[in-house]
Amino acid sequence: MIARTLVVVRHATAGDAPGLPDRERPLTPGGERDARAAGEEIKRLTPGLVLCSPSVRTRRTAELLGLDAPVEVERDIYEAYPDDLLGVLRRTDGEITSVVLVGHNPGVHELVATLTDARLEGFPPAAYAVIELDVPWEDIAPGTGRLIHMSRP
Repeated sequence: MIARTLVVVRHATAGDAPGLPDRERPLTPGGERDARAAGEEIKRLTPGLVLCSPSVRTRRTAELLGLDAPVEVERDIYEAYPDDLLGVLRRTDGEITSVVLVGHNPGVHELVATLTDARLEGFPPAAYAVIELDVPWEDIAPGTGRLIHMSRP
């Protein structure tokens, strides 16, 4: 069995934007800096695909990560719970061995806890978790992952 790597990223810090819908909130300058810094570390994992929520802040975070991988915007990631996120991941092509998922809290925090049984002390903006999986994407389920690394800005 080929080991798979999942990197779960919470979007970087977004600013308050009076008058804009939640989906349209932009990143702050500090959020942009944190997303770039996270990307420098995540690049080493050579992801084959980035799955991203359609919000402005998640798409910008994915862009600033600077990864050399296709980005697929998945509407099911916005306001998602762990079961929704698992459903998105299960649709991943089996040939891809490393995926980055860029989403929102509380869903991404709960996804990491669900997959790894880890007790996390928060999941702030621009944080990411690296999870190793020994199952195909289609079989990803609670408890099938191991938390390898956690990074907070």
